[in-house]
Amino acid sequence: MVGGVPNIKAAIKWTRQSEKRTQRNLAAKTRLKTLFKKGKADPASAPSIESAYDKAAGKGIIHPNKAARKKSRLAKALAGVKQAAAAPAPAKPARGRAKAK
Repeated sequence: MVGGVPNIKAAIKWTRQSEKRTQRNLAAKTRLKTLFKKGKADPASAPSIESAYDKAAGKGIIHPNKAARKKSRLAKALAGVKQAAAAPAPAKPARGRAKAK
């Protein structure tokens, strides 16, 4: 039988520890995703979000390259928000055909 329940005490403990780590890491990843989505609209929260990604990468919850990629995308999204807020809305072109004189 492949897989199944281990019958060695150490293996039973490894399984138990693995389940705990999986649940803890999943909760941390979910929290990061939520922070990222909410942070796209709020430029003031960017430093705390970047810090959360750095901490997660340091603890091995996510890969350091993923943390860097997410921080970069967050900065790009916030730059777009700032630019959109600063630029005036473009004027709408006139509808219909231009009149010939």
